[in-house]
Amino acid sequence: MERQRKIIVIGAGLTGLTCAAHLRHKGQDVEVLEATERIGGLMQTEDFDGFIMEQGPSTGTIKYPEVAELFDMLGDKCTLEVAQSSAKCRLIWKDGHFCALPSGLWSAVTTPLFTLKDKFRILGEPWRRKGTDPNESVGALAERRLGRSFVDYAVDPFLSGVYAGDPYKLPTRLALPKLYNLEQHYGSFIKGAMALAKAPKSDRDKRATKEVFSTRGGFRSLVSALAKTIGDDRITTGCAHLHVEPLGDKWKLSWGENTIIADQVVTTCPAYSLPDLLTFLPKEQLDDLSNLYYAPVIEIGVGMKHTGNVHWNAFGGLVPSKEQQKVLGILMPSACFVGRSPEEGATYAFFIGGARHPEYLDKTDEELRELVNTSLHTMLGYPKGTQADAIRIYRHSHAIPQYMTETDSRLRAIDTVEHTYPSLHIIGNLKDGIGMGDRIKQAVDLAERIG
Repeated sequence: MERQRKIIVIGAGLTGLTCAAHLRHKGQDVEVLEATERIGGLMQTEDFDGFIMEQGPSTGTIKYPEVAELFDMLGDKCTLEVAQSSAKCRLIWKDGHFCALPSGLWSAVTTPLFTLKDKFRILGEPWRRKGTDPNESVGALAERRLGRSFVDYAVDPFLSGVYAGDPYKLPTRLALPKLYNLEQHYGSFIKGAMALAKAPKSDRDKRATKEVFSTRGGFRSLVSALAKTIGDDRITTGCAHLHVEPLGDKWKLSWGENTIIADQVVTTCPAYSLPDLLTFLPKEQLDDLSNLYYAPVIEIGVGMKHTGNVHWNAFGGLVPSKEQQKVLGILMPSACFVGRSPEEGATYAFFIGGARHPEYLDKTDEELRELVNTSLHTMLGYPKGTQADAIRIYRHSHAIPQYMTETDSRLRAIDTVEHTYPSLHIIGNLKDGIGMGDRIKQAVDLAERIG
């Protein structure tokens, strides 16, 4: 069966759904094609025994105006939920217990996380020379400007939380471009942060509040709202083994016995799927497009119906690699958002594996349950022998993209392909950032450009 559309968006994750929803909102003839039988990508929410658990992202950040504007567009289809004040407390594991990450001058002076030498060293940060190596890693840059203890107990766990990666393998200009630009443009993190804080902001800019957010009932409500905006008749799932090929000034998309002729195609697929999708491209270009490593992560939803005397009012705790624990971090969703657990209970999200320990993906469910139940006592302070009331294990073999030095050749390949084929647009987490805010902004920017 052959039919026609003006624009086809491939992939029904956050990027694809957001792009298609904006195009549809602008009145464009658009359809989303998804290889699997469900939409949302890694963004899946599960209700289990009174707990709401996320299988993928647990939170986003309102880091761009486009995030706030997306919820304006969706209206009453879903409810934006900004995290409670407890989310401002971030914990770091050191010497057998969690410590609060400093949030002000006094806590920065008194914290046990950093050495006295490095606390004094930071006073000289504004006058240190800026780096000259464009591929300097996040770890090397932070160690040079702030000191090793800041790397061990701030930068390392932060990179584990964001990328599940190694700070000494991720170039700063690729993984954290804003941090890189602070040094390159202002000569200092502190000087740059102060200059940006003083810079005038438009009313629209002020909508980027940097607040942590979710949606009421979990991110499934965001997925559902985007789908409603697009329309059920414009989302097709089960498009396995999809192929795209140029057809004159149009595109032919085919899978099984189905064919669509489109004026424009937007791919939002992960990098590793592009060689099978865009088979008309030369092998060299496909190799560059797909040269992205995704760190594997196991996310474990944990529910406690009664917490007793254990109360954690924090966003969560991150574990530095130096501490040699099997857990990357523990988020505390029920401390940040309402209705995530029974009234006297709590919901946690454990993260395990990452770029440093991909072998953890091979652990059995029983091993993971034992790890969680042991950690409830050793890390969260529950009485010894405490067992979780609910445990849900979500394994992601390709979880978080690692923006390493090969990113340059990938970006050049994308530019070359899009220059050769102006009506083919390659977006997704293979470029422009991995956070929910990055995905939303990228999708909106493209929708505005082609719609």
